Amino acid sequence: MSTLQDCWPEPVVRVQSLSESGLSAIPTRYIKPPSERPSLNSGGDANIPLIDLGSLLNNLDDKTTLKQVSEACREWGFFQIVNHGVSPKLMHRTREVWRQFFHLPLEQKQVYANSPKTYEGYGSRLGVEKGAILDWGDYYFLHYLPLVLKDQNKWPALPDSLREVTQEYGDELVRLCKNLMKILSVNLGLGEENLQNAFGKEGIGACVRVNYYPKCPQPDLTLGLSSHSDPGGLTLLLADDRVPGLQVRRGGNWVTVKPFPNAFIVNIGDQIQVLSNAMYKSVEHRVIANAVQERLSLAFFYNPKSDLLIQPEKELVTSDRPALYPAMTFNEYRLYIRTKGPRGKAQVESLKSPR
Repeated sequence: MSTLQDCWPEPVVRVQSLSESGLSAIPTRYIKPPSERPSLNSGGDANIPLIDLGSLLNNLDDKTTLKQVSEACREWGFFQIVNHGVSPKLMHRTREVWRQFFHLPLEQKQVYANSPKTYEGYGSRLGVEKGAILDWGDYYFLHYLPLVLKDQNKWPALPDSLREVTQEYGDELVRLCKNLMKILSVNLGLGEENLQNAFGKEGIGACVRVNYYPKCPQPDLTLGLSSHSDPGGLTLLLADDRVPGLQVRRGGNWVTVKPFPNAFIVNIGDQIQVLSNAMYKSVEHRVIANAVQERLSLAFFYNPKSDLLIQPEKELVTSDRPALYPAMTFNEYRLYIRTKGPRGKAQVESLKSPR
């Protein structure tokens, strides 16, 4: 039985409208507790690994690049990829057509206002707790796969090219995700198709979340997106390479990611952490606000079939390393973030079996 609500607990306010109103101080409902506010410590000059994927896409025997990916998955949970096979022109067109959407008049966007039931459409909050402290950002969420969930009436009709461009972009990213799943599977000592098969041979999920972070008059008091790990399998992020904003937790520091031109930022989600029996770990990340420039990014989530049990791969379970997580479907798992909103790694850590 679903516990999701049909309506938001309070009237939805578009953050973009607040930003464009010229206010000099943000409303209290966006002010984070002091412990959650952005700090000046951003990890210095550190950056997540940058990996050239070109040769590996054609040859899974490229041990040098395989090792780079493996180390990034084990030590960071994040990395950037270039020469990934997706056209830079398509990447640019997709980002810009969605930027145009967010600059449409509010009444044209409101037609697609979402609800907590599916989150599909134009949104401004996560979680359904009344009185929750909110993030400084709007978004658009849409389903891409499985086809039974894909409703193009929920895809914006304007700008004119948005549906066509987003379709082409999604096709390319599904192909790239399948290649990445093979790479991760081989690096875990499994067969090429093991992780993909664990996600389901048919009915896998894919969705897009376009994040829009308007200018903020007090970026030191809030966040564009609160700290969380991604509940799904694999995430490909097309960042705004003009305005850094993504931060990744690295030990006790927050490292501000410097996006490389025409790169995707890849990160491990909770479902891969479970399947790998925590050999690969999802990592907390967040988005900081900016006082001077707006920021737009596109997150593409590649997820298991929603009703398929996900548990550690049997080849990765030994007497010395027993299964750390119980079997659970992705539908059951993602209810947590859809009801409570982003809360660090509280969910996946709460599931871990005591040792």
